[in-house]
Amino acid sequence: MNHKIVVFGSVNRDHVYTVDHLVEPGETISSSEVHIYWGGKGLNQSIALARAGAPTVLAAKIHPDEDAGLRELCRESGVDDSLVRRADAPTGHAIIQIDRTGRNGIFVYPGANGTVDADDIGATLSHMEPGDLLLLQNEISRIPEIIAAAHRRGVKVILNPSPVSEEMRCWPLELVDILIVNETEGAALSREKTPEEILDWFKKQYPSGAVILTLGEDGSYYQDAGRRIFQSAFPVSAVDTTAAGDTFTGFFLARMLSGADTQLCLRAAARASSIAVSRKGATVSIPTLREVLEAEG
Repeated sequence: MNHKIVVFGSVNRDHVYTVDHLVEPGETISSSEVHIYWGGKGLNQSIALARAGAPTVLAAKIHPDEDAGLRELCRESGVDDSLVRRADAPTGHAIIQIDRTGRNGIFVYPGANGTVDADDIGATLSHMEPGDLLLLQNEISRIPEIIAAAHRRGVKVILNPSPVSEEMRCWPLELVDILIVNETEGAALSREKTPEEILDWFKKQYPSGAVILTLGEDGSYYQDAGRRIFQSAFPVSAVDTTAAGDTFTGFFLARMLSGADTQLCLRAAARASSIAVSRKGATVSIPTLREVLEAEG
């Protein structure tokens, strides 16, 4: 059976400001540029998956005013938008600062992303079969309920717990098949410091699940019950790291769904994210599978 990936997540309008440095408390600074892009971790990851060749469905909520624009973007990107629903709330949006080194600072207003209810959960999961993959983040409401309901249905749950929060430690993470965390998120959940300590904690706490730990320019790890695999990052001059993690997630899962070896999945994800950070914007920076293959030579 051919399985699909459903991304149940956020859609945002990103307002991106280019600044000399990230603003400090009490400080007012000028921005040299401003751009408005589509974003949100759910949308970013669904586009990354589709561009990496995976059959991808986006489940999300937006205001009707944004409906036509989002559906056009999904068509252009090869994302199935049949599970996008309208909400009587503004579409979520993010304010993003990008400094001269490519570092970012972000704050997000949930808007429609925070209106997910039991009806939305049931409608989304009714389209899924056992063995399908459900990819979640932490930019929509009711994530613990979604995890539990998906697990009961026999769906494989992948969670990228971003942004991380203290209450996540009480979520049913033992029902998650793959956790995808960066070093900051992994340290916050485990209360450990080094990558090795973080990975050891996850293995002890959730022995039946797998974890992917991304370390930015220091590479990434994949760990399951029997393996711990490392992948170095590809050197690149970063101009905008906004969608790096989302690109990594999308390409890893797409390659995994295609049956690729785990080491090759990590390598493709690392290569794709290195391309993404060399470009400005979120969804617009995500490469295609062809670009990644060409970069591999």
